[in-house]
Amino acid sequence: MSDPSGPPITPMQSTILFEAVFNHSPIGSYLLSPTPEATILAVNEAFLQASGRRRDELVGISLFEAFPGNPDDPADSGESVLRQSLARVAATGKPDTLPAERYPIRVQLPSGEVVFEERFWDAVSTPIFREDGSILCISHATSDVTERVRSAMAIRASEARFRALTHASADVIYRMSPDWTELRQLDGRGFIKDTIDPRAHWLDEYVATEDQPLVHAAIGEAIRNKRFFELEHRVRRVDGSYGWTLSRAVPMFREDGEIEEWIGTASDITERRMAEEKLREQDRRKDEFLAMLAHELRNPLAPIGAAADLLQRAKPDEPMLRTTSQIIGRQVRHMTELIDDLLDVSRVTRGLIELETAPLDIAQAAFDAVEQVMPLIQARRHQLSVHQPPAPALVRGDRKRLVQVLANLLNNAAKYTPEGGALRLGIEVEEDQVCIEVADNGIGMTPELAEHAFELFAQAERSVDRASGGLGLGLPLVRNLVELHGGTVSCASAGLGKGSCFTVCLPRLAQQQTIKSEDDADNKAAAAGQPAALRILVVDDNEDAADTLAMLLELSGHEMLVEHGSRQALARALEARPNVCLLDLGLPDMDGAELARQLRARPETADAMLVAVTGYGQEADRARTREAGFDHHLVKPIDLDRLQAVLGDYAASTATGMRIR
Repeated sequence: MSDPSGPPITPMQSTILFEAVFNHSPIGSYLLSPTPEATILAVNEAFLQASGRRRDELVGISLFEAFPGNPDDPADSGESVLRQSLARVAATGKPDTLPAERYPIRVQLPSGEVVFEERFWDAVSTPIFREDGSILCISHATSDVTERVRSAMAIRASEARFRALTHASADVIYRMSPDWTELRQLDGRGFIKDTIDPRAHWLDEYVATEDQPLVHAAIGEAIRNKRFFELEHRVRRVDGSYGWTLSRAVPMFREDGEIEEWIGTASDITERRMAEEKLREQDRRKDEFLAMLAHELRNPLAPIGAAADLLQRAKPDEPMLRTTSQIIGRQVRHMTELIDDLLDVSRVTRGLIELETAPLDIAQAAFDAVEQVMPLIQARRHQLSVHQPPAPALVRGDRKRLVQVLANLLNNAAKYTPEGGALRLGIEVEEDQVCIEVADNGIGMTPELAEHAFELFAQAERSVDRASGGLGLGLPLVRNLVELHGGTVSCASAGLGKGSCFTVCLPRLAQQQTIKSEDDADNKAAAAGQPAALRILVVDDNEDAADTLAMLLELSGHEMLVEHGSRQALARALEARPNVCLLDLGLPDMDGAELARQLRARPETADAMLVAVTGYGQEADRARTREAGFDHHLVKPIDLDRLQAVLGDYAASTATGMRIR
């Protein structure tokens, strides 16, 4: 048998074999002199292709002359690092490795411009020895790893951006296993319990127990369909409480189309859900309020309608007329109070009420409020005790509005306390505030109702039945008026059947403040007495309203003219020259404001007193009537005493020739 190793390779064959391997190697290589200049002795085809150079440009010159560093790039350390590597090989006689070294390559563009193209190289420098052991040359093998390095850099940059995003985001960012059984990472400035450890039982730890079946079902559907996951559910927050989150996750796929993992975010939507729940609750209360409003407005309409039928069908005598008129009057006043409450709340909540403040003793306002509510207190046989300080309890406020506040609280106490109950009104003067307390031993409130007592439409929950009446607007109005005065109001109750206590606190004034006396409108009206006879024109497209008002004023001795249209009224006024015109604003052919302007423009009616009689009572409506030339603005249903006082003042001023418009 022949020797399997074959004949020995001759020196010439060895040289030829080395050259073949060197030249045909897929790895770029060149041979360098073991001197500091590192002269290029040979270069293979792979390196020529990688560097884009020709062999005659490289062989015989220094490596560092062929591939100089970029003098304009302070970060270009490739040349110095390579010099040190070759020096180590020459000094130690051992190979030296440079992994992924940045070494930009000088490139001349077709335009002739010279630039440096950033490149990265894996390099291994290996000494080649002579027979005597000295270094013949250094084999320098390089691989262009620019794309690999750039990919790695892009990944690192992407990871850095992701980390920055997680730290900047208020959301929680998480990674989940393909089947959602393992929470791989939980990151970000999260609002839920934070950890970076994998969790196999994350659902039990983070998701509220009652929502876990819902979350399981949504996850199962997302996995089956390999689709986007999105769900609102409750989660355990960092502080241990439970809030709401909007959780979204997208599947990340492998090349074979299977899910590798899920990337998701969880947003804290607790405040939004609470706001939505509050809106739903307010909407529910609004619906209840509208139903109650309809009920309350129908109640007085029933006796009014019955009284009207009685007057039409029977032959009324004086007692019957008196009784039916009293019924109608009471029910109209009740409806007026309901409407006034609605308008008051609307004006206050929209900031349309202007307070006329002055120093006053709150005890005086309390006395007026007690006087207003006393008929109800006496009718229900309550015992009212009043406790006030020996010295004046001075505040700065609008007396009329503060009387309204205290009357509302006393009225509530009287309505919601069974007959024969006990009410208490107390005034306490503290260092910087005056507090008024209204307490009762009535039906009381649940803690939930006490919390919402001053909110609109909350009254329906408090009332056991509708016997007490009202729209539940008194307490919201109380709160708004007190806050307009810079004060606070609170309520407390020990529970159902244990009474309630309301406390109003207002900023206290120093004792040296003086209290201005107020003109009493009622006294002025009384002093005016029965007005002198006037010629009065009533203009209203509601024939019943116009005719009944004319009949009432005719009983006072006035000469009455009635028209139901603006143009007929203008012609009638120019002919009859009335002293007073009572004009509805909502007239069909020409509104009352324009009619007033035309009356003011005509010499026959320029001096007549114009009174707006309308259902519109907002401040904007009053400004509109003033601008149109009206002297007074009265809101329907008209307070007859107020109208008589206005007519009396006018008659007196014309009699003395001192009428002031």
